Amino acid sequence: VIRLSTGIYEFDKLIEGGIPQGFFVALTGEPGTGKTIFSLHFVAQGLKEGNPCVYVTTEESRDSIVKQAKQFGWDFEEHLDKKLIIIDALMKEKDDEWSLTELTAEELINKVILAKQKLGHGYARLVIDSVSALFLDKPALARKISYYLKRVLNKWKFTIYATSQYAITTSQPLDLVSEHVADGIIRFRRSVKDGMAT
Repeated sequence: VIRLSTGIYEFDKLIEGGIPQGFFVALTGEPGTGKTIFSLHFVAQGLKEGNPCVYVTTEESRDSIVKQAKQFGWDFEEHLDKKLIIIDALMKEKDDEWSLTELTAEELINKVILAKQKLGHGYARLVIDSVSALFLDKPALARKISYYLKRVLNKWKFTIYATSQYAITTSQPLDLVSEHVADGIIRFRRSVKDGMAT
């Protein structure tokens, strides 16, 4: 089994060297628990290893993702349109090649496939941050959409991180479905120890 480094060496050791290539991994947790940062590590490691990477952001702007990466010393800007494409689902501008005009599974998949074709053949890393946004107005279709995403994107040789939100009040996932279709689940939790949130 070929494993891809998460970009976090100590975590890789816990999971036998990294994420198996081709896996769909659900990253779940409350807002602010580190899912986006964990995803940025995965992309930065991919770029370091020369892997094509696609990052879909549904909750922050493309500029925000680039700035966050810079805080960790990763220059995503130099890789844009060469080894990295960031698809901005917030902008909804028709003149921006890498934005979505509407947030649907079909449009997201079509844009991701276009990005993959531009970046070239072979295996690639994909982050969808967050997949919960696809289900918010249609929870009854969540299972169908999740299976559809996984089935179609796996054919395009992606190893996928899909983040999903937990409700702060109940600590329950907003979309249990992505967990059901995932090959692996990484849960992020917030805890209080000695009066400090960790």
